[in-house]
Amino acid sequence: MSVSLSIDGKVAVVSGGSRGIGAATVKMFCAAGGKVLFNYQKARAEAEKVVAACGGEKNCAAVQADLDGTEGAQELIAAAVSRFGRLDALVANHGIWPSDDMPIDQMPDEQWRRTMGINLDSVFALVKHAVAQMKKQGTGGKIVLVSSTAGQRGEAFHCDYAASKGAVISMVKGLSTELAPDRINVNCVAPGWVATDMAAPALNDPAIREKVFATIPLGRVATPAEIAAPILFLCTEHAGFITGEIFNVNGGAVLAG
Repeated sequence: MSVSLSIDGKVAVVSGGSRGIGAATVKMFCAAGGKVLFNYQKARAEAEKVVAACGGEKNCAAVQADLDGTEGAQELIAAAVSRFGRLDALVANHGIWPSDDMPIDQMPDEQWRRTMGINLDSVFALVKHAVAQMKKQGTGGKIVLVSSTAGQRGEAFHCDYAASKGAVISMVKGLSTELAPDRINVNCVAPGWVATDMAAPALNDPAIREKVFATIPLGRVATPAEIAAPILFLCTEHAGFITGEIFNVNGGAVLAG
């Protein structure tokens, strides 16, 4: 018996697909036989490289979209359907992590609103319009929301980020039962520290890097591909009986306290 993580012929939308976890996910989905439309905000050159690495626009397409609120999500889902004819999977991967420590009593209202707009409001909108398309098709679907260890245990001086990612986890739990009758599986991948551009300001500081590594039992941070692979798995037929789960990919960090 041959077993592979195939999504042959399936169409996915991956938000934030030009770099980091998103780019690794787009490439892995295309390698598994899928067709992917992803958005980028400013990194057009990086997005074009991802499309080229996936074999060109026959299998992969990039569009500019600012996912900083509820606007823009519907157009992104519509673009995927227009380009590839349907939608089978949504991966809400985009997000921000303001790297500077910010005590709650000093956090600007604008920082809170911006973090929530990008990390939560736009995720709600993507899910809303993706579910509408999947229900219209009537053939089910897969939704994977990317959260964080911070969404499970909090993160001091980053309450905006932790709150947004904790809300994503609650969304997954509620939506999994709501959408089960429609054969739409909803799950979450919760990474710890990953070697991405977003984490670079912290990980490039030797003192912070040492503290970070000390909290990870496996003694290192993840590669983007190590997060993309579980995302892909949750979108394959092998995960057909999994819904409402929080898939921890953090080198054991969540268990270390």
